[in-house]
Amino acid sequence: MSTPITLSVGDIDLTYNTGYMGMDHGMLYQESDRRFRRYGNIDYDYAHSPEGLHQMELCFCRTLGSMVSRLELLGYTMGSVKSEYEKQVVLDRDQFAEYEPTEVRPERLTFEQFVDFIKAHALRDLKNEYVDGYDAEHAHGQGRFAADPAVSLLPGGGFDRDIGGYSERSHFGSLIGFLSPYSTLRVLAENPANLNEDVVWDYGNFVDAGWAKNEDFVDSARRTQTYLIATEGTSDTHILKRGLSLLRPDIEDFFRFIDTEERHPFSGTGNLSKFAEGLVKIDVHNRVIFLLDNDAEGIDTYRNLLQRFKFPVNMRVMTLPDLDELRDFPAKGPSGVANADINGCAAAIECYLDLRLKGRPSPQVTWTNYKESLGIYQGSLDYKDCYAKAFYKATPEAIGSGAYDASKLQVVIAALLEQCSDIAAEMLSC
Repeated sequence: MSTPITLSVGDIDLTYNTGYMGMDHGMLYQESDRRFRRYGNIDYDYAHSPEGLHQMELCFCRTLGSMVSRLELLGYTMGSVKSEYEKQVVLDRDQFAEYEPTEVRPERLTFEQFVDFIKAHALRDLKNEYVDGYDAEHAHGQGRFAADPAVSLLPGGGFDRDIGGYSERSHFGSLIGFLSPYSTLRVLAENPANLNEDVVWDYGNFVDAGWAKNEDFVDSARRTQTYLIATEGTSDTHILKRGLSLLRPDIEDFFRFIDTEERHPFSGTGNLSKFAEGLVKIDVHNRVIFLLDNDAEGIDTYRNLLQRFKFPVNMRVMTLPDLDELRDFPAKGPSGVANADINGCAAAIECYLDLRLKGRPSPQVTWTNYKESLGIYQGSLDYKDCYAKAFYKATPEAIGSGAYDASKLQVVIAALLEQCSDIAAEMLSC
């Protein structure tokens, strides 16, 4: 019998192949997820060599909860899962009409009802012991799922798809197996009780049997799955790169930035706008986010780009997000200092850092030039380089303890992730 290679969650196989590698799941993981794990199908009573046993136990493994953002950056948002589910409902209806033309087909669960079904059955609560004659017992109205009316209202997937099992857990996996593997993972994450379940790509035994090499199993997002973040200036790039490293190391491999080691080749809103125009016109297929400041110049450029171009599915333009903390901010003008809403007027990325700076006066912006097209003044944060330098010195411990406040930067990263996930989901549906 050939040695299988599987992707599983909570011991439910989502993919199962023998003789060949099958789907590449490396993009779900990072190198830190490569580890050794005991398996029930390894005979530990046999005198394996330490090297051989280590090889058989080798796998990629991380919890479902820590994988959600990676799934979404690959396009598996709840919106895309809903779309896939509804396509399965249509397929189910069409198959029923073809194969059972004289029967009345019950309405299938809505997607919201399907999610409720997922939430009602945590994987940890489902028995996983082998039961001889499990399917026969279910057919006679015995067992957990025989009593759940939702089961008969699930889409069936392919007409001849096996929806049986040998245990409650395997049966549950079969029932929801009409979804693709990554959609299954994403919807299972809607049940909080599933978030600590391990998602395992078990390849060690497969390699030990000679079907592949360890080098074939590579972690991290593939280049075509990464996002180029194009910003107005060097400081934006440095702050975002460090922010991802400190706040979201679990997904930082999905992001690339323009090389600014010597200088920024497209600095300023005008140059970034021309760069965006060029990429749109030559139909570049890379995933790109053009990120503008939330100030008068940035807002003006943002609106201008959206008016002039229809961005392809793989590109988005956005500004830094509005924040309540910036709605009543000290601003210096000809008449002195007065609090003002600096969203859309003066919020460069430094405004999203911790502005509690020792040895400096309270933070404020200074109004500079008047933006006639918007009827507002452009402003700039005083001492912004000092705030950036303080951020570069911040440690994970300082952020974790609250000694350094990174909450505003977390909002920026969340907004960036939303745009990227939307790109991926839209590309997935094409």
